[in-house]
This record gives sequence, C-alpha cells and structure tokens, in this order.
Amino acid sequence: MSKVKASELNLNDKLVYVGRTAKVVKGGRRFNFSALVVVGDGNGHVGYGLGKASEVVDAISKATDVAKKSLISVTIQNGTIPHEVTGKYGAGKVLIKPATPGTGVIASGGIRAVLELAGIQNVLTKNLGSSNPHNAIKAALNGLQRVEDSNSVASRRGISVEKVIYG
Repeated sequence: MSKVKASELNLNDKLVYVGRTAKVVKGGRRFNFSALVVVGDGNGHVGYGLGKASEVVDAISKATDVAKKSLISVTIQNGTIPHEVTGKYGAGKVLIKPATPGTGVIASGGIRAVLELAGIQNVLTKNLGSSNPHNAIKAALNGLQRVEDSNSVASRRGISVEKVIYG
C-alpha cells in the first residue's frame, strides 16, 4: 500500500467532476473551474487529483498531474477484493464488498471510476454517507488502502494462512 511511480505505468484517466465557481467583479462575473480526475492502470494502481484553474482544460490537466503523484497500490484477488471493507473520509462512507465472477462493478459516479481504473471487475458498493464526489472518492480509496490479503495478515499475526482463513 505504498506510493507508486507514474512513469513506470501505462495510465488511463477519467474525469469525474467539473465544478464552476463565480466571482462577481465590476465588469460582470469571473468563472473558475475545479476538476476531479481519477487515474489508474487497471492492474492494482489508482490515484485521484483535484485541479483548479480559470479554464476547464487547464483544471483537468492540473488534476491529472496531481493524480499521477498520488497513486496507491490495491490488493486484488481473482478480479475482486479479498474481503469486505468500509472506507471513511469526512462525512463520506463507502462500503465495498467482494462479488462473484460475472457480477461486474456495481457502483456509482466517482466510486465506479476508482474501482474500474484500479482493475477490479467484480465488486458491490454502497455509498452510506455523503454523495459529494470528492468525499466519496477519498472514502473509496481509504477503503481500498485498508484491504489486505490473507498472506500479509498471517505474517503480521505470526500464524499460518490456514488459521487466518478457517479460524
């Protein structure tokens, strides 16, 4: 679950949200834009970024650059996650559950983008808290960071893998 170098990966990006703010000045209104972008390689690496600028294109490019710097590693087993996890960030809360092959990605908005770009093909999710895309994405990434496979749990506890799986 450590940082990853973007230059070594073949990354795809997905624009999740574009926001517009207005500042009223003497001559009228000035608009600024914020963009939320998720990047991933489809093979266990994903990150997000927020960029702000006076033009949409500039905001998107800034967000993409930030996202490439914030890549994390995700544990994937057989196209899904090893166990159920709840990610939290602020008021955002996302439940992520493993699913059987053929289920697909059952998620909405930014959470779907995070899971697809991470390379997870079968998963069930439920957004339990805020529907704000910023908090939802951060909560999903928080949950994915906390996912562990049985080998790492067994080595941390100092017991066998069978003991972790079967109790």
